Amino acid sequence: MASGLVSRSLSKVRAMVAGAGGKSGEPSEKVLARIRRQLKECAEGLGGEVSTRLRAGRLAETYLSLDDAGRIAFLRMIALEFGPDPKRIAKAHEAYQAAVGTERQWDAEAQLRAAMRSSRIRILTQFNAIPQGVKFLVDLRADLLRFLEKDKELKSLDRELEARLTAWFDVGFLELTRLTWNSPAALLEKIVQYEAVHEIQSWRDLKNRLGSDRRCYAFFHPRMPQEPLIFVEVALMEDLADNVQKLLDENAPAADTDRATTAIFYSISATQEGLRGVSFGNFLLKRVLDDLKRDFPKLNTFATLSPIPGLVRWASKHPDEVAAAFTETDWKRLAAIGIEGPDSERLKPVLAGSHGWVADRPLARALRDPLLRTAAAYLLGGRRDSKAIDPVARFHLGNGARIERLNWLADTSDKGLDQSWGIMVNYLYDPDRIVTNVETFAASGEIDAAAGVKRLARR
Repeated sequence: MASGLVSRSLSKVRAMVAGAGGKSGEPSEKVLARIRRQLKECAEGLGGEVSTRLRAGRLAETYLSLDDAGRIAFLRMIALEFGPDPKRIAKAHEAYQAAVGTERQWDAEAQLRAAMRSSRIRILTQFNAIPQGVKFLVDLRADLLRFLEKDKELKSLDRELEARLTAWFDVGFLELTRLTWNSPAALLEKIVQYEAVHEIQSWRDLKNRLGSDRRCYAFFHPRMPQEPLIFVEVALMEDLADNVQKLLDENAPAADTDRATTAIFYSISATQEGLRGVSFGNFLLKRVLDDLKRDFPKLNTFATLSPIPGLVRWASKHPDEVAAAFTETDWKRLAAIGIEGPDSERLKPVLAGSHGWVADRPLARALRDPLLRTAAAYLLGGRRDSKAIDPVARFHLGNGARIERLNWLADTSDKGLDQSWGIMVNYLYDPDRIVTNVETFAASGEIDAAAGVKRLARR
């Protein structure tokens, strides 16, 4: 009975907040005192299971009824007032140091560990007792990540919550599900909502992506059965895909899956911002690979058709790098079609974000080779903290893929042109090289790339 009451109450508050947006301004002292009292009750953890559920439910309702200013005050209170006691830690640490090498060492270690456990953990853990508690915590961390940009004192709470979520969302707890056109409509709506790579334009578009020559797989958590955590869309083909518009063409005939030798992963979307830093995308790909190989034994090539989301942004900050990708022959080709002057002026059409050059065939042909060289140099040489700078590249290279091929004007949507001049990349997953590539990339940042891509990067 208590479980159902809490679930209905939380749903009602969520709907109310979504519709009204909450009040603005700092919460009153009376509200802060009530929040502090509720947090103390949760931290003390008195009573049985029913009491725990009711306390956690009331606290969740309070949080959901607050606007951003109130939520920041709520989270600051947890972060700053419910951490571990420094004096208790110091005393336990002193006892541990004195016990090292004696039979009391392990007891002292346990006491030190207990001293370092904060009341924040007890508060957060209690939300697991309510039906929508896990989803509540995921959404709460999404708020926390937003607020962290301006309030660094929330970092301690974020670290503890991320650690809890990492444990609760261990891949061993996740369920892989294939989604089809016959999946519940509410679930299909979530796929449309969360698609982050290639926007789903219509129900017909979605139906095409779930056709006989396509597959869509998602990871689910048992406590969030209607919320896909991450999903991947796959096309079964006879060769590497080089154009996403062709791949997503609703009028194209379905491929013959009996002849398919290649699985193209063309979209991978993580759905929960609150799970940032909790990694399970690599496990999704491995599970999907196994599932596809079981259902289609002829498949021998597993690759992606991926965006390069940071390319144009990087190029706009490093125009000299772009100019260096142009050979004397490239400049002569541009001059032959009337584009002359200083390098910076000649590069303006592509660095300034204009798409007009795409429709100008002679100009697009003249730009093809130097922009492909720029993309190769970015993928192989662009670094941040010794890792590949491009987020999609970091994901696939970190999972053992090889940069196989660059594809010119493979995505001519506004988004594709804005991100990477329409250039897309095939990352190839070779089962015989995955483990070696993962270890090498993790150890030294060295990237496995096909010879053609390396030649482009060498200019």
